[in-house]
Amino acid sequence: MPLNDSLTRRFRKIVGRPNVDTGTAELLTFASDGLTLHQAAPECVVYPQSTGEVAAIVKACNRAGVPFVARGAGTGLSGGAIIDGGVIIQLSRMNQIIYLSADNRFAIVQPGVVNSYLSLQTRPYGLEFAPDPSSQAACTIGGNVAENAGGPHTLKQGVTLNHVLGQTVVMADGQVATFGGPYLAQTGPSFSSFLVGSEGTLGITTEVTVRLVPVAAGITTMLATFADPAGATDSVTAILAARILPSALEFIDQLCIQAVEAHLKVGFPTDAGAILLIELDTDDERSKGQAETIEALCREHGAIDFTLAQSEEERQKLWLGRKHVAGAMGKISPAYYTNDGVVPRSRLTDILQAVYRIAGIHKLKVANIAHAGDGNIHPLILFDPDTPDGADRALACSEDILAACLEMGGSLSGEHGIGLEKREMMARMYSGADLAHMRRLRNGLSPLGLLNPCKLLPEGARCGEVKNGATLPEGTWL
Repeated sequence: MPLNDSLTRRFRKIVGRPNVDTGTAELLTFASDGLTLHQAAPECVVYPQSTGEVAAIVKACNRAGVPFVARGAGTGLSGGAIIDGGVIIQLSRMNQIIYLSADNRFAIVQPGVVNSYLSLQTRPYGLEFAPDPSSQAACTIGGNVAENAGGPHTLKQGVTLNHVLGQTVVMADGQVATFGGPYLAQTGPSFSSFLVGSEGTLGITTEVTVRLVPVAAGITTMLATFADPAGATDSVTAILAARILPSALEFIDQLCIQAVEAHLKVGFPTDAGAILLIELDTDDERSKGQAETIEALCREHGAIDFTLAQSEEERQKLWLGRKHVAGAMGKISPAYYTNDGVVPRSRLTDILQAVYRIAGIHKLKVANIAHAGDGNIHPLILFDPDTPDGADRALACSEDILAACLEMGGSLSGEHGIGLEKREMMARMYSGADLAHMRRLRNGLSPLGLLNPCKLLPEGARCGEVKNGATLPEGTWL
């Protein structure tokens, strides 16, 4: 049934008429996130600017029995921030840095603050927010928290979870709770940590207290070139086994290199089978010794060239290529589908060989980038959407790659989340008992099942039960 007019009027009273969208054209812009194979349009988008407004919107949705989901920049890649009907609570206008303490190395920010903007504001104090997803120029802190985002430089510093100290959260019933705080020593259960990575299914974060870390005093950036991708992945294992912990250790294969060079011409060798982009966060004598060890290990595993960036400009050029791999795919394919599996780092060579083999089975090309030091692979499955089975083959290829990750003792996601994309595969990763406990936890915090329904856990058959204005039976969980 259409969204109740009285609910729309209530939203306008809460946030003002200009901050409520119900027009068809406006709603279509929210019908997908970065993962365009899943599309579903909301019936209303509301733009709050405070915790109080978010709480009032949530309470209104609960009274009307209308499902709702929080959304940030829409750069997610698992369909987690879309909803079929219902309400999107769009948090992009909650974009203020509320408080910054350089002495205590923390900041309190609203969820709509763009990732890279936060570090831009803290660098004059010699500090930065360590998680740096490739979409950091667009993605927001709230989305980083929801998906537990990582990035190339989290190998040494850790993912978002390791940098969230506390949160203010509007719970599923509209109550406001504060978990954690600005200091490392906390008392009681760590509810804030529990919420990180829950993909907006347990509450809506409206303020985040984040840890800031010192900017590295110096940086050594290296580019290792290999004729064979296996030499690159074997080198990753060897570097980490040598007890060297780079701040970044990134893998890029030939298809990605060719796309980047066609797009940006950053200087990647187009005839290479793969390259490793390696970074140490100091440039002192110790790091020079580590760089020499890294070069020796890479050459031992088949590196045909090994260079050090000679200037900050050269370093930034290399990272420009790495950060824009996905955007460059349009140079070699009309469409692609992004995968986000994880394997133990010692199985990188095995999973890469499996990816190429699976791609052959599905008669598709797959371009590969990876946060190799984390074992987090990002195969980019190239396909033609104009062919009748193009998207279906890409999805089947992705599922087979994820199944291979699980067989190797890995995970379905390193940072993109489960959302809609991988929901039904959760039963392959977790036992029935595991999933039952997850359901009980979510049901306890969201008993009506209205908060971001149909995401994360495999209950797809029951998702159709959530309709605007529906009365759900006691104990229903979605």
